[in-house]
Amino acid sequence: MNLVVYLAAGVFGLSSVLLLRRPRTAVLDPLTLSTCAAIVLGALVFVCSAPLTLAAVNDLTGIPNFGAPLTYSMISAYSCALIVLLINWRGGPRARVRRMVLRSVAAYGLLIAAVVALFARADADTERLTDLDTYYANTPYMREMILLYLLGHSAATLVMCAVCVKWGREVTGPLRAGLRLILAGLLLDVVGFQLAKYTAVAARWAGGDLDALSTSVAPPLASLGALLCSAGFVVPRLWPAAAAHWHGLRDHRRLEPLWSLVRSASTAPRPPAAWWQPPRTRLHWREVSIHDALLALAPYFDDRVRARARDAALRGGRPPHQARLAAEAAMLADAARRAAAGEEPLDAPSAHRLHATEVSGTSALVELAQELARSPGAGAVPARAVRAVQGRAHG
Repeated sequence: MNLVVYLAAGVFGLSSVLLLRRPRTAVLDPLTLSTCAAIVLGALVFVCSAPLTLAAVNDLTGIPNFGAPLTYSMISAYSCALIVLLINWRGGPRARVRRMVLRSVAAYGLLIAAVVALFARADADTERLTDLDTYYANTPYMREMILLYLLGHSAATLVMCAVCVKWGREVTGPLRAGLRLILAGLLLDVVGFQLAKYTAVAARWAGGDLDALSTSVAPPLASLGALLCSAGFVVPRLWPAAAAHWHGLRDHRRLEPLWSLVRSASTAPRPPAAWWQPPRTRLHWREVSIHDALLALAPYFDDRVRARARDAALRGGRPPHQARLAAEAAMLADAARRAAAGEEPLDAPSAHRLHATEVSGTSALVELAQELARSPGAGAVPARAVRAVQGRAHG
């Protein structure tokens, strides 16, 4: 059990580290702060609930079962953090958000105070590290303390479930995916942890023994539910950056046919190769270098090659835009071969402007690259560099 809860705590903590990858800006964002607070408190719940931690806390304080109110207080604080996170996530007027946050903190602050006060009044001298909820289910004050923390946690999760269901109908994309993960985690917590705890405690009240639900079923299901919630918090926050990295990596790879054709004509300074450079950085350098190479090859553009390729594409039934791409790919491939062969630039080069130079971003360059990959005659230039072109560019 120690391994399960410590592992859950570690994954929880890693989630907060990912969200705080830019600490200076994160501390100014209430949503990021509340998300990290909820995740850190969730991690602390798992750390405090581990039998190894409970034993250490009890030994350190000299009070049997002191770890119980500490854990229950952490669970209540985590429940409050979930509600605060939801309030900040939902947004609205600042005054309203602040008022709702203060009310939630005050309510759960009173609950935590009640948990501590009930434990102080209770007679709980026998240390229980794994089955305290059921062992003391019929003990005065301990009974009320156990029921109180469970009710406080249930209230928070049920409110979260209701809001996630309602809000999930109104949003799309990463936010909806995050809400669904949170809802799945909350439902697993309700069914796997809370229902198991309530059932085991109620069985004790009725004179039965279903302690296994509390000691064996509830902890792993609570861990899994919390991890799903953690993923739900993190996904909407990290999805845009992850998507940008993925698109950068994809476009960098899709530009390879075009880059292989014109790379020897580029005079753009090459940055130091580093595997840790973000895909967007590598993509930006490749985009700049390709545009530099297109500029260097412009004196070799032949309108006759372009016109023949365009007419052939149109006769083949291709749409006008695709025919234009095919024509430009053929003209560019011809220009690259002429330059690589050391031929002189044309006396009257084409004044045609490539579609890839008319559109900002990489989409048009990717279209040209994919057309080159499909064109049978548009292979890569021979390995020798276009020294003549580079010399003229430098000159």
